[in-house]
Amino acid sequence: MRLFAISDLHVGYQANREAISAISSRPSDWLALVGDVGELPEQLDFVFGILGRRFKQLVWVPGNHELWTEPWKPGSESSEERYARHLDVARRYGVITPEDHYPEVEFGGDRYSLCPLFTLYDYSFRPANVALDQAINWALEADVFCSDEARLKVQPYGSVVEWCRIRCTSTERRLRQLGGKRSILIGHFPLRYDLVTLPRIPRFSIWCGTQLTADWHQRFNAELVVFGHLHVPSVQFRDGVRFEEVSLGYPGQRSKSADINQYVRQVLP
Repeated sequence: MRLFAISDLHVGYQANREAISAISSRPSDWLALVGDVGELPEQLDFVFGILGRRFKQLVWVPGNHELWTEPWKPGSESSEERYARHLDVARRYGVITPEDHYPEVEFGGDRYSLCPLFTLYDYSFRPANVALDQAINWALEADVFCSDEARLKVQPYGSVVEWCRIRCTSTERRLRQLGGKRSILIGHFPLRYDLVTLPRIPRFSIWCGTQLTADWHQRFNAELVVFGHLHVPSVQFRDGVRFEEVSLGYPGQRSKSADINQYVRQVLP
């Protein structure tokens, strides 16, 4: 049995919906959907409905787009409520999520604890001389801005920083319970600042993760870390651990002649 992964499907775009429909069937293998599948429950329903029939098991973690809502509308749902609706869709299809027990799975003859993560970001991926309360202004100085600032409704949390801290604390508690077993860490956001490679918009880094997770690959005996968000596919190594960015991205960010199956990456074995 093999593990495949892809992130940032962004099926709000017609071209990406058509591409997803062309993903080949691998009924003996698992597929990790590493965030930013879409913004709406019906978009996740579309993807899970298609790919759930083509793979033995789906794993899904939320990206920032799955948390988008309409804060400007009176009575709009919070980002956490939107996440809960996406979880309901995942459960209908038997998709493994960050809220589920971490399963032990064998890939290529080796056994791992497979750990879907939901960690968020806290603006700590910034230079040391930039204060937290100046992080967004620092990005704006380079005309860089993230739509999350308008689309996330973080209540009941006081800020995305607080929500991130709570998510990381609870996730870390669960990871400690693995007791040193070999793990596969799967999360939308890069775990380390030095993985954020964005040549055109480097200051977008503040919306890309948290320093709270920088050593998780070592502390929790990771064999592999899979992430997305950057729309810059890559394979990097830190401390002997392989980190794979597995984004598809927006339609204009890839070759029109590229086969979608080139983006469905086999990450194990």
